[in-house]
Amino acid sequence: MPSKHDLMITSAPTSCDIFCKVIDNFGDIGVCWRLARQLSNEHDLVVRLWVDDLESFAMLCPEADVAAEQQKCKSVEVRHWHEEFPDVQPAELVIEAFTCKLPQNYLEAMAAKVQPPFWINLEYLSAEEWVESHHKLPSPQPKLPLTRYFFFPGFTGRTGGLLLERDLLARRDEFQRDIEKQLAFWSSIGMEMPSEFMLKVSLFAYENAALEGLFDAWSSGSQPVYCLVPEGRIMLQAGRYFGAVEPHTGSAYTRGNLHVRITPFVEQDRYDELLWACDINFVRGEDSLVRAQWAAKPFVWHIYPQHDAVHLKKLQAFMARYCEGLPAGAEHALRGMWGAWNGATGDLPAIWNDFHAHQSMLRQHSDYWARQMAVNNLALNLLDFCGEIGRMRALKIEGQQT
Repeated sequence: MPSKHDLMITSAPTSCDIFCKVIDNFGDIGVCWRLARQLSNEHDLVVRLWVDDLESFAMLCPEADVAAEQQKCKSVEVRHWHEEFPDVQPAELVIEAFTCKLPQNYLEAMAAKVQPPFWINLEYLSAEEWVESHHKLPSPQPKLPLTRYFFFPGFTGRTGGLLLERDLLARRDEFQRDIEKQLAFWSSIGMEMPSEFMLKVSLFAYENAALEGLFDAWSSGSQPVYCLVPEGRIMLQAGRYFGAVEPHTGSAYTRGNLHVRITPFVEQDRYDELLWACDINFVRGEDSLVRAQWAAKPFVWHIYPQHDAVHLKKLQAFMARYCEGLPAGAEHALRGMWGAWNGATGDLPAIWNDFHAHQSMLRQHSDYWARQMAVNNLALNLLDFCGEIGRMRALKIEGQQT
């Protein structure tokens, strides 16, 4: 029979600290906030989220108080992370998001525990092949008796998978069936529901040199386009296209068949409804990319630009996986649109028309892709991996005792 000591090692964690430094406005904190809520609400962990930028956090969670050092938001304890870190008792599961570097006194408190926490470095999402071989690799701390493990989200069974709440796809399907829910969403952002004959597009992106060409294609196209631009980095650029100096929430512009509306930046849960309500979604970064996949609609990803264009390798790796099974024409259209939106040259109106012409096939593929990805749940995989670590520790202790 295992000893109490062994049971402590192998038992699942009941508490979690997640550390997040905000680098990309909403991508980093978006992932961490989503994971924090899922671990708390679906797996009953006591979760603390340490974040250095409360203003960015409050955009995703409007109930948050940007002046509060400590607060409870949707069952999660949110703490303002300062350089001078308080002395606190570490949680049983410690998630260092995107190599943000834990405070030294917190590391020392982890090492002082009889049973060290499960220490996970949650990495950025990537479809590159090397991710599978690096997923779950250990990294011993050079000065303390601690081991950190790399955990990579991804798109295959040999990675950590994707964040997916247990009821999300059911809620999506219900929203799509329920016209009253759709009307309520449009009303919540101060709009009437656009006509079914209009192509509804959400545009969440970084500043983009291709925007003018895309707007030209939409304004001169045969189908009316209703483009929703949330408050954010591309809002000013969108306004300048229409000669507007200071676009703001509620601003509306029209040129030809293009209608643009500046919408409020919606909190995390309602962003899903925005994706579900639109026909095509332009997304940026990591968190909105994953949510666009769960929406099961055609989408265009604006990947975060990096030095020396290394981000394009990441973009190509994802397209290679995502395009598996697509007919050649639809794959060509998708690659062309994604490439043009991420800096490749070309005739953007023609590229857009090709992409738009394949919407039916791309919609079918998006639904198929979402169902395939849904079997690989990041939160579940993360907790299962803690069990693996616990069993490894137990075997080590057993070997030392014999």
